[in-house]
Amino acid sequence: MWNLIQTSLPQLLAAAFQYTVPLALISFFFGLLIALATALIRSSKQGGAFKIVKWIFSFYVWLFRSTPLLVQLFIVFFGLPYLKISGVFPDGIKLDPFVAGVITFSLNTGAYASETIRASISAVPEGQWEAGAAIGMTKYQVVRRIILPQALRVAIPPLSNSFISLVKDTSLAASITIVEMFEVSQQIAAQNYQPMVMYTLVAAIYAVITTVLTYLQGYLEKVTNKHITTP
Repeated sequence: MWNLIQTSLPQLLAAAFQYTVPLALISFFFGLLIALATALIRSSKQGGAFKIVKWIFSFYVWLFRSTPLLVQLFIVFFGLPYLKISGVFPDGIKLDPFVAGVITFSLNTGAYASETIRASISAVPEGQWEAGAAIGMTKYQVVRRIILPQALRVAIPPLSNSFISLVKDTSLAASITIVEMFEVSQQIAAQNYQPMVMYTLVAAIYAVITTVLTYLQGYLEKVTNKHITTP
């Protein structure tokens, strides 16, 4: 058993740093951009034709929060090649597995994180908007200089939890042929007939990664809350 662990651990760590970690980081980065845009649009009070845009983004959030992540991965990777549009995609949309994973994880993260950011923006007192407007700031300046910095402090804990969950969810990427850490453990288990050892080992590596991220989350919370004094 120990010999198997010694020979497998380098392969699992290599897969983690080559695929698992980059997949999580890239997806979370783009997911945050999508989430921020979605939250700002859905928090906007503009009416008229802009309501159609808000409805589209609301539908996007509903769709990705209402369907399983695994199904979303299968649709993007296995389903899109069959979506043939004459003159645009005559042969369907064929994506590299890593690209398909990034797209799916980004959209899924964006849908969930947008609700976190929207709730954080709503938590900022209405008077902050009025105060910014009173001193001549534009809406963009109020959002950038006043609202978002305060909302960020509120959003950091749930967003950090979302990132930790995303790291663990990358194990689903094995289903679309991405050779990440869990996929490598499956391959080794198939060769050595030791699934219990391999899956326990990969679970331990995930636990170490998430523990490190949990400590980083605590550090970020301390940094963002250092100016707040408790009476």
